[in-house]
Amino acid sequence: MTTTTLAVLVPLLPFLGAAAGLLLGRTAPGFVRPLAVLPTVTALVLAVLVAVRQGGGTGNHTAALDAHTELTPTGSVPIELALHIDGFAALVAVLVGLVATCVQLYSTGYLRDDPRYPSYAALVSLFTSAMLLVVYTGDLIVLLVGWEVMGICSYFLVGHYWETPEARAASLKAFLVTKLGDVPFLIGLFALAADAGSFRITTVLGQVTTAGGLDHPTLIALLLLAGVAGKSAQFPLHTWLPDAMAGPTPVSALIHAATMVAAGVYFVARLLPVFAASQAALIVLAVMAAVTMAGSALAALAQDDIKRVLAYSTVGQLGYMNGALAVGDRGAAVFHLLSHGAFKALLFLAAGVIIHAAGTNSLAAMSRMGGLRDRVPDAFWTMTVALLALAAIPPFSGFFSKEAVLGAAEHTATGHEHGVPAAAGWIVLIAGLVTALLTAAYATRLWLLAFNGRGAPAPDHGRQPLVMNLVLWVLAIPSLAFGLATAVLPDWFDGRSLAPTLTTSVLGTGVALVGGLVTYAAWRHTTAMAARPPLGAVAIDTETGDGGLVEAEAIASHAAAYGDIAAAPDPADPGRLLLGPLHRHAATGFHLDAVYTALFVRPVRAAASLVAFLDRAVVDTYVRGAAETPKALGWAVRRAQTGNVQTYLSALLAGTVVLVVAVVLVATAGA
Repeated sequence: MTTTTLAVLVPLLPFLGAAAGLLLGRTAPGFVRPLAVLPTVTALVLAVLVAVRQGGGTGNHTAALDAHTELTPTGSVPIELALHIDGFAALVAVLVGLVATCVQLYSTGYLRDDPRYPSYAALVSLFTSAMLLVVYTGDLIVLLVGWEVMGICSYFLVGHYWETPEARAASLKAFLVTKLGDVPFLIGLFALAADAGSFRITTVLGQVTTAGGLDHPTLIALLLLAGVAGKSAQFPLHTWLPDAMAGPTPVSALIHAATMVAAGVYFVARLLPVFAASQAALIVLAVMAAVTMAGSALAALAQDDIKRVLAYSTVGQLGYMNGALAVGDRGAAVFHLLSHGAFKALLFLAAGVIIHAAGTNSLAAMSRMGGLRDRVPDAFWTMTVALLALAAIPPFSGFFSKEAVLGAAEHTATGHEHGVPAAAGWIVLIAGLVTALLTAAYATRLWLLAFNGRGAPAPDHGRQPLVMNLVLWVLAIPSLAFGLATAVLPDWFDGRSLAPTLTTSVLGTGVALVGGLVTYAAWRHTTAMAARPPLGAVAIDTETGDGGLVEAEAIASHAAAYGDIAAAPDPADPGRLLLGPLHRHAATGFHLDAVYTALFVRPVRAAASLVAFLDRAVVDTYVRGAAETPKALGWAVRRAQTGNVQTYLSALLAGTVVLVVAVVLVATAGA
């Protein structure tokens, strides 16, 4: 079988699995799980075969795979079914297949009692197919189709628990915010195709690099960046992603690790020469990445919901990837995309196990529970590995990929990258180091609060299915070993060395260690302070002398065990001490939602209320008047039909007199 045929089957198989799952979900429920898992596993195997046959693609080995056929004649700019698979596209497809397979397997246990599992599994398969289409396609219109299908799937999957108002609001918000970015994105795609004369990616890149460039590179790049900001949750269109945690945890893992948000980064990496044609666009991208990564790290340090911590973490790590692209190094960006995909999927799936065991998402509640790490040892050890990778501690995978980004920024800042402004390098480098400090801080905080609680054990919610724990260990392998890609797969990343440089390795690791140690010290301090009884809480018992303290501890333990104070602020939370007065602002995402509500939501609602008032008070008045007038005339005529001949003769006589008088008056006036 040819490589082209294999590549076509990779996105096609999950699509067919989704269609079959939707059709057979009610009539043959026993086939739902095989139809969810087997097509995705097969697509993963075929993606691996395609990657092996490509052998790097962008280096000195096999050339990139290009195949195309015209879909429909559209005049001067045809739309084609095209494949363009180079080394990094092949690797991203493997990542998508791996994460999607793990999510489908995990979901068979996580949602085993959910009556809506058939539709859920089908949507996950469709989501996977759309992302694989984005990765493999060589035509911008086909890419747009996959791009929009992912948006629709995210709407339904985030709103899976539609009975809850949080899920309904989150799904609607995700759809609207991403569509807000997709409008300029669509305009930018058509402007790009008009300038290049084709929707084919290879033709567009050839036009940029060899045929004289684009006529409006800055405008096109900025329009496309708006769509990227929406899809990849970058400032200022990132607010939908933390709220999307209302969906099932496996959906969060899929969206954050390999689909949806990764699509924006992949798009910029695929069309990097288009963005590099405008230095202004690179500066905008660098600033967007810097604000995103630093702001989201501060927000993560203040969150109580474990999934929202990980959500803001994803926003920040995507900022790193866009920062690497802003300094012109797509190899570092894609390397971090792959590394992050493995350990972030592991973090979310491990969080699902922890939530199942604790019965809550709240870190404050977990910090009041004893023995949680012993109840979920698999999740404890694998999440520890993933958090070390997230904090970029060597030798875990996140260290190598994050240092590749910092090294690329330092290379640009010192003027060694031609065509890229040095200012972009300095912006990304400084923001990246600050974010490395904050990332280690919130990763340490999450670990301390989730696994070092003190108090009554959490209520036993039963053991997790074996398949859920098995998936965690599968994902722990790349979180540990993917850093080896810097040595064995150089050609997959544009042939550029991804080995960490000494300067950024020392700086990055140093600030990460400082962030972790400072957070640990703050936690020890806040824990000791929380253990002290507040003034007035200890009543002196005349017989024992400690009765009040014992009673206070008993009440606290009972409340922790039964969740009575789960939503209360945790006095042992080191984030409050570290952030100080900034904590309450960071906890709300720096009030961006309130700003958008004031700028957009309220004016739109006010305009809608005005239109509704005008419709009822003005338009409906004329409509009702048009109906009431004939009705009144009919009533008057009906009242005149009395059946009394004398009344008719009187009316006739009166009318005659009126006409005669009118004629006389007219004649007199004319004389």
